[in-house]
Amino acid sequence: MIKAGIIGATGYAGGELVRILANHREVEIVWYGSRSYIDKQYCEVYQNMFRIVEDVCKDDNLGELAEQVDVIFTATPQGFLAGLLTEEILSKVKIVDLSADYRIKDVEIYEKWYGIQHKSPQFIPEAVYGLCEVNRSQITPSTRLVANPGCYTTCSILTAYPLVKEGLIDVDTLIIDAKSGTSGAGRGAKVPNLFCEVNENIKAYGVASHRHTPEIEEQLGYAGDCKVMINFTPHLVPMNRGILVTEYAGLKQKKDGTLPSWEEIRAAYNKYYAGEKFVRVLDRGVCPETRWVEGSNYVDVNFVIDERTGRVIMMGALDNLVKGAAGQAVQNMNLLFGLEESRGLELVPCFP
Repeated sequence: MIKAGIIGATGYAGGELVRILANHREVEIVWYGSRSYIDKQYCEVYQNMFRIVEDVCKDDNLGELAEQVDVIFTATPQGFLAGLLTEEILSKVKIVDLSADYRIKDVEIYEKWYGIQHKSPQFIPEAVYGLCEVNRSQITPSTRLVANPGCYTTCSILTAYPLVKEGLIDVDTLIIDAKSGTSGAGRGAKVPNLFCEVNENIKAYGVASHRHTPEIEEQLGYAGDCKVMINFTPHLVPMNRGILVTEYAGLKQKKDGTLPSWEEIRAAYNKYYAGEKFVRVLDRGVCPETRWVEGSNYVDVNFVIDERTGRVIMMGALDNLVKGAAGQAVQNMNLLFGLEESRGLELVPCFP
């Protein structure tokens, strides 16, 4: 039995980790860390866990927790783990970090976009970027630290990855329009996220400055073996869960002067995703919708070719709290411990 601890267990991503792991046959949660609810019974924070979780919330003592568990999930703000992680802790326990502390390999880029100093950059080189469909071979029982990708980045990268990898699009023309439900902003009380501020409204934010931009650029750059610079614009929409991305890019001309056909683009998606459990390439003409992935670890992707402009329109949808956070973290944990990757994640999307 894998013993797990969750720091940040009372946030939205942490709560989703508890929900998923409560049904995981190989895992026992022994520590529910929460700075805001120390000594409060977990089911008092999340009433859906009444008579399911009887434990009380503890503090966020990473060193003490490392002595008691096999894996720690840190569903915490940027800078938390980086400020506490030591070689001694990593020698005792595996860590799946849901923050951005170890996602970006260039520490200067991290500090520029996040506006904080990185306190433990020495661990960045060994951290594996935990996008399983791309980096599965690097996530092994010998891995100590996994940087769990964010929701916008997971959806944005997986939607474009096959076409970047196969050189079918001009990455210099890539534009990503993304929309997220309000849970993506976390559970903390913030005026912009109040009901009256969000309801009956949609707005762009972080325009030309959103901190997930360099993460997407870096990972797509690895895919295409080139420098990638994108326009990424996120939007907040009045729903609880879900990410929908619509991406636009110019198609690259082939040697004969023609553009890639629908069949060639579809073949690229099939090449990388036909064997993937959690990436569903939809039938021709079917556009991804957030309601068809809600509550699940699936990512739905598809594309349309605009013959008139010579561009391809790529689309992707996922649940930001599952595949965009907790579900992906469990997927990574399964690989870390040599389990079947989908263990505990056979979650059928819920509707309505």
